[in-house]
Amino acid sequence: MNQAEVSKLVSKLRIPVPPRHRNLRCPKGPEGRIDKLRKTVTGLIKFERIELNYNRADEARQYAERLISEAIRNGDCHKPTMDTADFWLLEKELIHKLFKVLVPRYENTNLSFTRLYQAPKPQVARRLEKVVLELRGNPYPDLLNRNTNNKLLIQNVLLEAAKNDYRQSKVSEIAKNIGKGQNTPKVKSSTADPEIESPKNS
Repeated sequence: MNQAEVSKLVSKLRIPVPPRHRNLRCPKGPEGRIDKLRKTVTGLIKFERIELNYNRADEARQYAERLISEAIRNGDCHKPTMDTADFWLLEKELIHKLFKVLVPRYENTNLSFTRLYQAPKPQVARRLEKVVLELRGNPYPDLLNRNTNNKLLIQNVLLEAAKNDYRQSKVSEIAKNIGKGQNTPKVKSSTADPEIESPKNS
């Protein structure tokens, strides 16, 4: 069997795949590694956005991409594909989501089915590199802020509320001082006070 025939049997992934798999740390050995990856793929299909360590996310991403691509390629009437989905998805109701929700979403796309973002690192902390792994088209807000002038962003809403509070406090302070004649602040002159003289050397 030549390379062309092999490529027909297996769909090509749209993400970079390293030549060797990662040896994820687990006291149970290779079996524990597969269990970790199965839990990660199940969590990704269920929640559609998860945060975890980079090595585990990048390794599980390949299996999630392969699972979705084979589901699109063969459908739910193909027994080997159903067996693969049954193996990788620990919660069996997610098999229905895979074929009835994710396959129609991605069957006409030319991009990868998943995205990997680097999570922000805390300034004073020592921890492993965290990333966010998500499915494209998920119902959550976009992690990339492409419109910095959006007034509905939470930081802009809070800043606008703080500005309004500051203006209201200044207006009320000026209104209280109008009757007292203290509405104009006194300006200190740049010249020194003539009554205060510098000490002379005796």
